Amino acid sequence: MSRPLHAELATLAANLRFAWYAPARQIFADLDPLAWERGEHDPVKVLEACEGRLDAVAARPGFAARVRDAADDLRAYLADDDTWYRRAGGDPDRVVAYYSAEFALTDCLHTYSGGLGVLAGDHLRSASDLGIPLVAVGLAYGDGYFRQRLDASGWQHAEPAHNDFTTAPVSPVLDEHGRRVTVEVPVGGGRVLVQAWHVAVGRVPLYLLDTDVDGNHPHQRAITGQLYGGDDDLRLRQELVLGVGGARLLEMLGIDVQVHHLNEGHAAFAGLELLRRHLDRGQPLAAAVEQVRDELVFTTHTPVPAGHDEFGWDLAAYHLAPFVETLPVEFRALWDLATGPGDERWSQTVLALSLAGKANGVARLHGEVSRRMWARLWPAQQVEEVPISHVTNGVHPGMWVGPELARLYDARLGPDWRDSDAAATWTRIREVEPTLLWRTHVAARRRLIGEARDRLAAQTRRHGVGPDGRGLDPDALTIGFARRFATYKRATLLAHDLDRLAEILGDDRRPVQVLIAGKAHPRDEPGKHLIQRLVGLSRDARLKGRLVFLEGYDLDLAASLVAGVDVWLNNPLRPLEASGTSGMKAAMNGGLNLSILDGWWDEAVADLAPRASAGFGWAIGDREEGGDEHTRTAADADALYRLLADEVVPAFYDRDQDGVPAGWVAMMQDAIALLSPRFSTHRMVADYVAEAYDLVGRDLEVA
Repeated sequence: MSRPLHAELATLAANLRFAWYAPARQIFADLDPLAWERGEHDPVKVLEACEGRLDAVAARPGFAARVRDAADDLRAYLADDDTWYRRAGGDPDRVVAYYSAEFALTDCLHTYSGGLGVLAGDHLRSASDLGIPLVAVGLAYGDGYFRQRLDASGWQHAEPAHNDFTTAPVSPVLDEHGRRVTVEVPVGGGRVLVQAWHVAVGRVPLYLLDTDVDGNHPHQRAITGQLYGGDDDLRLRQELVLGVGGARLLEMLGIDVQVHHLNEGHAAFAGLELLRRHLDRGQPLAAAVEQVRDELVFTTHTPVPAGHDEFGWDLAAYHLAPFVETLPVEFRALWDLATGPGDERWSQTVLALSLAGKANGVARLHGEVSRRMWARLWPAQQVEEVPISHVTNGVHPGMWVGPELARLYDARLGPDWRDSDAAATWTRIREVEPTLLWRTHVAARRRLIGEARDRLAAQTRRHGVGPDGRGLDPDALTIGFARRFATYKRATLLAHDLDRLAEILGDDRRPVQVLIAGKAHPRDEPGKHLIQRLVGLSRDARLKGRLVFLEGYDLDLAASLVAGVDVWLNNPLRPLEASGTSGMKAAMNGGLNLSILDGWWDEAVADLAPRASAGFGWAIGDREEGGDEHTRTAADADALYRLLADEVVPAFYDRDQDGVPAGWVAMMQDAIALLSPRFSTHRMVADYVAEAYDLVGRDLEVA
């Protein structure tokens, strides 16, 4: 292989745009399919595996042209000035810094645990596509969340998910002399040196902070050792590195940030670092706080109290002591910023709300819940006046639309669908022949069932017990349920009455099958028991192998599920689902949602259902909240079974003379046309840019 072509491959491998640009992904998958799968879709590992064989691979007909075309496309993408942001009148010199404890970018980087990281990854992808001048900051975990393995009893075990940043598609951050850039972060017990790794996410630079640095004590080097590992002490250290270290790194790199956006409270210490800068200029505390409020945006993601990080006085005072020593104020002043009336623990969410000029939830209902939840911080105001708004989450089209449907969209919606939240673009799906749309979806479902069978067969070989996937039918009504196994998400609601479930799943004339995936936190014993129960149910003869649990939930499996299922099931206890995004991904692929009226779905049904000609899914239950949880669960389960038996299954199996469920396909068209533009991260990021960052007006569609 010529050196230039090798260099072109290295260029493609160095930018994570390959994760949402199919031609680049396919190049590496074709280079060495086994290395691509074993390396968790890491193009750097593929190139290493192919070393010495690249000349032979390059000789394949058309391969060199594909590589050069993809590299040319990447260069054109990075150089393009005609972005949505520029057309909207945005100033490229006004930079936004986006802080998050996790980012889901590609399976080969274990820097995420769940929905928060997936949302953060999509935020960066859309910011890149729209040309937003945004930089991002996260942590370089030596070990990511974990790899999930189930034993023969269905009990979840956590295996290490190691990150080797020396061989991943990342690069060290160096100064002009080729030396590692480091910053110091004051932490209890001594200052910590922090270095960084640069990750190119399209146009967006992401800096992952790393304390595994020569000169740090072993306990300091371990601060970034594991994602969400350890106790409160380690969590506080990590969050100081993320917030204070992130703000200091960007300053050292000469990046002039106008807006600092905290994605959850983990990064709230960035607000303290901004406060320090203003206090250093001689401003009194009250004035300095007001200055920070002009610079800080905060997004809260959870209505569940346990999801908000809190620390006791002694721990917070100990770790903040070296930081406070640099300030003209006492620790008590900072404590007051991080506690509400009567609070006895430091709250990162309260700190962020105290210092952020703009705060938001992640769906309209979640905004309402958040205002109620934090109203005590504004005792003189009515709940509806509490200054927490909402920006509803979305998903990235290019990342989550499956390959079968993406080809159809290219041909019939036009190539701009990946970069558009314009309703007119997505409405073109109504012009697609029902037979063509249906056959395209069936192909995606059949691919999913093939992958599920392979995974289940491997599980069965390892455990010696099934199901092995032979009970799955590539043409049966397929329901998907995949998410974090927190108890409020009620993963076993479908199994509330096994006799009714068996009646629905066991019908050989109109078969129904359920694919389930997800992880429980390693310390969440109730969540692990839910998984074990579902694995046990999958072996119940009454269900005929039509309910299965797929272990090892990751981005790749998630993408296959949302592209291939017919129905996406979501049944949390309202109003505990802040937003949810998996159902948005399914809808973008023509999947129909069957969901509790919570999070984004409550908003979709209220605002868009009146515009649907056929409907785009079903609402389980009503909008009631509170009351006895067991009573609500029984009522919701009953509603779920009735919807499945009386509406969902009949609609799916009502076929015309060509074998096409015309009514179902009309609902698929409604789902794609109405939900895709509204629940895209292009729309979401454009809303942040206009409403939270104040960088442009919001009178221009993303198109």
